[in-house]
Amino acid sequence: MPESPTTAPITTAPTPPAGAADGALALLNRLGAAAIAHPGGNLVDHLQRVRSQLAVWGARPALQLAGLCHSLYGTDGFPAVLLPHERRAELASVIGAEAEEAVYLYGACDRGATYRDLARADAPFHDRLTGRPHPLTVRRRRDLAELTAANELDLARADLAFRDERGAGLLELFTRWRHLLSPGAWDDCVAVLSAPAHPAPR
Repeated sequence: MPESPTTAPITTAPTPPAGAADGALALLNRLGAAAIAHPGGNLVDHLQRVRSQLAVWGARPALQLAGLCHSLYGTDGFPAVLLPHERRAELASVIGAEAEEAVYLYGACDRGATYRDLARADAPFHDRLTGRPHPLTVRRRRDLAELTAANELDLARADLAFRDERGAGLLELFTRWRHLLSPGAWDDCVAVLSAPAHPAPR
């Protein structure tokens, strides 16, 4: 069980705890996620859609739970912190250590430094919370890529202005990551991000 903000390997369980999704939703509501506005509704709506998208792509249960909680510690692109990363053990007790580690990696990722080289097997992960780089396993690089795709595609679907502004750059990024993405994720990246630009209102 993690007790510090470090990214040292965490002992993982073969399956998440029973009732983990319900427990995670209860935690999100207790922390006020439903009161935070987000494209397409509120933050809880977004998190549930990300989890559902990962399920459609065939993600394992732990990664689906990570999708449900992926912004709890804040992220490089979403600064609101619902749960300080010093309380990692609290989240791990609800969703399991494997899912929590994926949440931490997603939240701690220094995107500018990490994303550009993530496709390389030897590329380091840059932790914005500790300031220290470290290597990632193939599974964790795939998890980070899949979570990122699910999150960004939900934003693109919910906010056409976001898609028009960021879609080309995201598609370029995901093209570099193609070998890290599941087939369903890649197909959706192409379908959503290659769509014609939304016409400006007259």
